[in-house]
Order: sequence, then C-alpha cells, then structure tokens
Amino acid sequence: MVWRPFSKRKGFGAGTPGASAADAKRETLEHLRLFAASRVGVEAYIEPPNSQFQTTLLLIATTGEWTRRKVPDAATARSIATTLGVPVYDVNFTGYPQRMRDWNAAQREAQKRRQS
Repeated sequence: MVWRPFSKRKGFGAGTPGASAADAKRETLEHLRLFAASRVGVEAYIEPPNSQFQTTLLLIATTGEWTRRKVPDAATARSIATTLGVPVYDVNFTGYPQRMRDWNAAQREAQKRRQS
C-alpha cells in the first residue's frame, strides 16, 4: 500500500492509486487494526485539523513506535479507537508522549549510523 498521509482528498488515507473511497477506508482500518493487534500498550491520539492537514489518528505503542492515518473527523477517530479497544486522547490536551519522541530520536540516530 502506498501511504499518502496528507493528500488533499478528504476522508480516509489515500491508499492505493485509483482505489475507491471504500477501498481507502478498508485499507486504513486494516492497517490500524494490524498495528494495534501486533504491538503492546497501544494508545490512540487524535490530531485535529489545521490549515495544512485534516484530522489524523495516531497510534502509539509502549515502545514509542507509531503510525498515523488520516480520518474524516474526530468522531470517526474516537469510533475507530473504541473498535480497536485502545484508549483515545486528544493531542491538544495531552500532547505527544515522551516515548514517541524517544523512539523518533532513536530512529534518527540509527539512520545516521547506517549512512556513515
């Protein structure tokens, strides 16, 4: 699946080129389900829309590993998190967890080592 996280198209992730909205929705939900099922301690964070990006749902595991997919709105994001059985938070109120920042820093460091 090609990930186009912030295409201008409203709705679920852009998914595969030429895919219908229903296909994009199915791919997005399947990706989030697989992420939540294959990692420990997953929590959901709703990222509100702004002038550049629409609403997104961010799933973060205990390790700090994360994935993000666009969703139509916050209500849909909450519904998905409930369906996945994971706690859901609004990033405007909670901020991003430190474990996510730590994971990102470790990934950047690993990338630097690979390029050296």
